[in-house]
Parts: sequence; structure tokens; C-alpha cells
Amino acid sequence: MNTPLSWIKAYVPDLDCTAREYTDAMTLTGTKVENFVNLDEDLEKIIVGKIEKIERHPDADKLIVCQVNIGSEVTQIVTGANNVKEGDLVPVVLDGGKVATDHDGKKVAGGTKIKKGKLRGVESNGMMCSIFELGSDTNMYPEAAEDGIYLFDDSVKPGDDAIAALGLRDSVFEYEITSNRVDCYSVIGIAREAAATFRKEFVPPVVKVNGNNENVNDYIKVEIEDKDLCKRYTARVVKNVKIGPSPWWMQRRLSASGIRPINNLVDITNYVMEEFGQPMHAYDLDLIEDKKIVVKRANDGEKYTTLDGQERNLDSNILMINDGKKPVGIAGIMGGENSMITDNVKDVLFEAACFDGTNIRLSSKRLGLRTDASAKFEKGLDPNNAILAMNRACQLIEELGVGEVVGGVVDIYDEEREPVRLKFEPEKINSLLGTDIDSDEMIKYFKKIDLLFDDATNEVVVPTFRQDLLCLADLAEEVARFYGYDKIPTSMPSSSEVTGKLSYEMLIDNIAKDVAEFSGFSQAMSYSFESPKVFDKLLLDKDDVLRNAIKISNPLGEDFSIMRTVSLNGILTSLATNYNRRNKEAKLYEMSNVYIPKALPLTELPDERMTFTLGMYGDGDFFTMKGVVEEFFEKVGMKDIVSYDSKSGKTFLHPGRQANIIYDGDVVGYIGELHPLVGINYDIKTRVYIAVIDMEMIYSKTSFDRKYVGIAKYPAVSRDISMVAKKEILVGEIEEVIRKRGGKLLEGYKLFDVYEGEQIEKGFKSVAYSITFRASDRTLSDEEVNKVMDKILNGLKDLGIELRG
Repeated sequence: MNTPLSWIKAYVPDLDCTAREYTDAMTLTGTKVENFVNLDEDLEKIIVGKIEKIERHPDADKLIVCQVNIGSEVTQIVTGANNVKEGDLVPVVLDGGKVATDHDGKKVAGGTKIKKGKLRGVESNGMMCSIFELGSDTNMYPEAAEDGIYLFDDSVKPGDDAIAALGLRDSVFEYEITSNRVDCYSVIGIAREAAATFRKEFVPPVVKVNGNNENVNDYIKVEIEDKDLCKRYTARVVKNVKIGPSPWWMQRRLSASGIRPINNLVDITNYVMEEFGQPMHAYDLDLIEDKKIVVKRANDGEKYTTLDGQERNLDSNILMINDGKKPVGIAGIMGGENSMITDNVKDVLFEAACFDGTNIRLSSKRLGLRTDASAKFEKGLDPNNAILAMNRACQLIEELGVGEVVGGVVDIYDEEREPVRLKFEPEKINSLLGTDIDSDEMIKYFKKIDLLFDDATNEVVVPTFRQDLLCLADLAEEVARFYGYDKIPTSMPSSSEVTGKLSYEMLIDNIAKDVAEFSGFSQAMSYSFESPKVFDKLLLDKDDVLRNAIKISNPLGEDFSIMRTVSLNGILTSLATNYNRRNKEAKLYEMSNVYIPKALPLTELPDERMTFTLGMYGDGDFFTMKGVVEEFFEKVGMKDIVSYDSKSGKTFLHPGRQANIIYDGDVVGYIGELHPLVGINYDIKTRVYIAVIDMEMIYSKTSFDRKYVGIAKYPAVSRDISMVAKKEILVGEIEEVIRKRGGKLLEGYKLFDVYEGEQIEKGFKSVAYSITFRASDRTLSDEEVNKVMDKILNGLKDLGIELRG
């Protein structure tokens, strides 16, 4: 949305501010100005001159010498323009002035300074300007010469400010309007905000249409078949139309808004669309068969040629405007070639309607056709605005002498939209904002933006053009933005609950990230969409439950056609990229969801499970990865001992170097070395270690309860034991016996030696532990320690373990 400041000032006449002041103030009150351009930027000392006399240059066939009256004097200017004659009024830049372009006609930052000098020996004291040198073009000034000096009409005189005469003493603002503020997609809506922002009076145009003594219903009938897609349809007829140029002020406002002036009829519809934010359309009434308009859906497979000459393929979801026999336009998007306005038009049918915004957006997308009208309709317009825009257009028709407006209006509006009423609770508003604003002051803010207050019911009456105000919090926002966000004091939340804190699950996730990064891992991010080929690369069995993946209904391609059920593919792909780019080592982790369907085809949302995935190659091994996992468990308060089950059965892991991670009797993840064949599938020719933790299983097992334990006052007692055990007995099994039988006196244990060699019987191994005991209230005696050691040794004997002699 672009608006010139001059158009805003037409409805806020007392507005007096610079472009920068306007930008800052409007942005602070919620109407964000993205950018602004001063149209007179880089234009200096340019006035109107009148050519009094023209002579040929004595030494150049293509140059002429002009005597130009600039009001205060007559000065000499040499030019090569061939479109000027004596008596013409032209823009003249004087010595020391600036134009917007360089000598090659290209715009330059800061402009180009003009100095008096000599051209082929003849003195020239300035320069006559084309519209391009003034920073504009023939789209905005259709009357300007394509290749020559701009010529003024008789409304100016020598010495006048040429920039002001061209309407360039203006600034154009570009706004970032959110989709819920449909009212601000209009000049009137922006002007209302500006008036409230600067505490000035808002003076909207007074709309009044006379019309002749005829009845519009004698000219046109309207039917709406699909009322769900057309909430309101208004129509009026204009007779004896006279096509010509629109007035200068209208052309300048449209040009500054980025709309090229065409003729008075087209310009009026564009002007009203910008002014009221309501698109309009005009049809040649003589081309409307049976003098009837029918609003209904198109037929599947139907084709229609629009105003741009393109044939469009229609379907039954697209709303069409039809006459008694054929389509004449695509509702809310573009009219048809078969009903277009030409210079020979006599009678015109005007349309201002309110179509369903969602339908217009989807239809525009299907047709690949987006227009200024569709861009406004798709936001969801106020149906009460349609009749105002219609009458404004007809008012301009009468005032500008474009035609004769037929009396009356066709207006089909079955369900009138009523204003919303919101209970006014100033105490709650102040509590929400942390302010102490008087209720009368709040009501003044509301009235500035045309929100009424009903004293009898203590309600704020929200006009239908403010579709974004639906509850007390919305009213509080209106108070805040006009009171001034910068004036609202800093205060603590009044609620006992601290708002904005991280969820418990997010805290655990963040700890997982911290542990991974402290351990040298870098975060990776991969797509949730994957290819079914991933399952084969991971060597999953044909009947593996992980193959039951959710299929995407409209995938970008096969490589992104399913939702992942296992998190490894992204990490392995990234590790492969690092490996093949000759990085000697890589450590990556990812926090991501896997999507496990509860049934296929889907009958309910899948189980989205957060997964903590780690992958590495290079410096490190299985035990390095195991240490990272256990460090994470320790940081999140998982105090019980983690155990590992080597019978995890993961096809993508090395059969002898993998394990399920067991905690509190539940499998919470798995760890291991990547299967060599899987490594080949990913083109990784080195050992890769991975760990995957199901965070959904972890959350309930974590705790941040911490209990302080003082420094031990009594000495510890250590015993070292060396045992001979069968090779298949895991150290985890030995440690479980030590924990269970060590009782309260057990402080810790540490494996310090594992040996297999000639001195040990084949099939056996030597395992040595250092076991520490301590009591918090006394010094332990040898007798107490021996009793506990006997329990431990008896438990080890049950596993077939003997002390080494």
C-alpha cells in the first residue's frame, strides 16, 4: 500500500509534519511505514520558464538558442530538443540547480548539478527539462513527450515553482499493512490513523449522489445464485458517458500511488479503489445481454478470455459474473474481453461487491492471475463499504461531468453485518497494560478512530470496517498504541505465574544440546520429508514397523514423499558430505521429530516423538559416544544406573557393537557402530558411531531436585579385587552385583583392568575393580567392610566368577 502525503492531507487538513516525523509517528502507533520517497528529492532551483524567442545555433544544426522568460528576467538557454516552440511554458533548471539524472538519462543518487556554460561557443544559463530529468516518466505523466521537453499548460506562469506545478512537492509512503487491518488498505483508513496519531481532525469526503429521475431497476436486474461466495452486490448505471482525460489532481494522486492514469472513467474506479479500499468494475451496458447480471460459479472445463486477452481455464470453484447468456467477468479478479469499456461506450454498468476472500485467493492462485482488486478482496472486505464506494464513484461521475447517473441503486444484501459490541472495562485494560490511564482518556482514543461508546450499556461499538477488534485485549492494544508504547512503564507481571518461560521439555532439550556442544558436536538440521529408499539404505527388514511411514499427499518428488520414522538418514547424509569433502573428523547432533503413525491410512494425528541423535567419525569410539550419553543423563538428574543390552537387533548397526540403552527398566534409546554395509550405502569408508535417544521416554525420568551432601568427615576404605570370568559375562552384570550387594556402605567402584592372554584360560578374561566404602557417621572397621565384601563375592560366585589367585 502506497499513499502520497498530499492525499492524506486532503482528509487531515491540519496535518503539518515532515516525511520523517510522519514515518516515525505512524510506525509507533501501529501503522508501520516501511519506506518513504520524497518526489522532489535531488531537484533544486527548477522554475517555470516561457520561451520568448527561438533562433538557430550558428555552429550546430541540431541545437537552438532560446530566450526564456523566468519571471525575474529573460535568460538564454541552448537546447537540442525539437518539440519546443515560441510561447511554450517549460521547466527550467537554473545555474547551480539539480536534476535527478546524469547526462545519459540514468537516475543518480544525489542528482546532477547544472552549471551555466557554453555550447559550441554560445552561452547557456541553464537547462530545459524533460519529465525523465525530473525523476518521473510518461507512465505517471502520459501527456509528457517521450523524447523532449515537458510542456506545461496555461495554468502556470513564468517564475512559478515548476516542481510544485508538477505535483512533485510530495512524499510517497510505503506501508507494511498486516492482513487483519483491511481498513488500512485504503487512503481513508490511513488518513483516519494519521488523524488519531497526530491528534488532528479527520475530515472524510462527504458522499452525496443526486441521480436523475429514472429507476436503475428499469436498466438492469441482478441475481446471486451462490450467496456463500457473494455477501453483497451493488450496481448503478451511468448514461451518456463522455470519455476523456481525468482532472489533473486525480491524475497526480493516482500517479503518486503508482497507478497510471488512463481516462476519466477508468481513473474514477481506480481512484475509489485506492480511496475506499473497495475494488469496482465497469461494464459496457450495451454488451450485457438481457440486461441481467447473474453471480454464480463457473462450469468445470469452461474457458473464458479476460481483459488481458488470455484464455483462462475455469472450474466450479471459481465465481463468475454473467449476463443473461454468457460470462462477462471473473468475480473479484478481472473483467472479460467481451464486456470491456471502449472509447465508444455510451452507457456503463458500475459494480461494487463483496466477495468471499478465501475463494478469491484460491481462484486467483488456480488461474495464475493476481490483480490489485483480487489482492484487496482476498483480505476479506467489509460489505458495508461497498455502497459507500459505489456512491463515491457516482458522485465523481457527476462532479467531473463524465455522464448522467441513473437514479437508485441495485443492492442485494441479505445478511447485513452489524457492529461488534465489546464491554468496556478500563480497570482490566490498565491491569493488562500496567498503566493508570483515565477511562475518559481511553474513550477519547476510541472516538479518534471512529469507535463509538454507548453510555447506556457501557460498551464500545466497533464499526464493521474494524474486523480485527473482537475482545478486550484488542481494545487494550488500541489504548496502548495511542497512549504511546514508549510511555508504558516497566513493571513485573501481576500474575503469580511467570509468563514466557520455557516448558520443562524444552529445558531438557536445551541441556541435551549443551552437553552435545560441550562434547564437540555441532548442531545439524535436516528435512522431516524423506525418500522410501532410506529404509533400504538402512538395511531395514521388509516387515520392519519403521517402514510404515506417512505418505505426503502432494510431495515435491520421491525424495521428499514420506515423513521420517527414523532420525538417522539426515545425520548420516551430513556425515557423508563431511567425509567426502575430506574432513578428518566430524561430530554432529540433531534434535528432531520422527513421525510414527498410529494407523495407516491415517485416522488421527501421528505420534510426533522428539529424538536426540548423535553421529561421529574420526577421533573417538563407542565408549566416547557412551560417555556423552551418560553425561547427558547425569545432567538431567537421572540418578539410577544406566545399563546396556547388546541384543538390540538394529539392522543398521554392527551386529557385535550395538546395544539398547536401558534406564529404569525401559529402553530409552540405542547406541553402536554403524553397520559397514550401511556405511557403504552412504559412501562413508570409516567407522561411524551413533546414539539415538527417545526424548519422550526421557522427560518423565528426569529431575532437577538436588540434595546437598556435606564433605565426608570419615575416611574411606578401598578394596581391590581381581576376578576371572567367562568372556560372555558383561562388566555391567558384575557392576550390578556390586551395587546390589554393596548396600549403604558402598560409595563407588571403578574398573581398572581387563586382561585376556596366555595366563588366562581360553574363553575367560581377568577383570579388576577398585571398590570404595564409607560411612557418614563413623570410621568403618575391617570387620564391617569384610562382611560387605563377602556378600559381593558370594553374588559373583553365583555368576560363575572366581577370584584370581
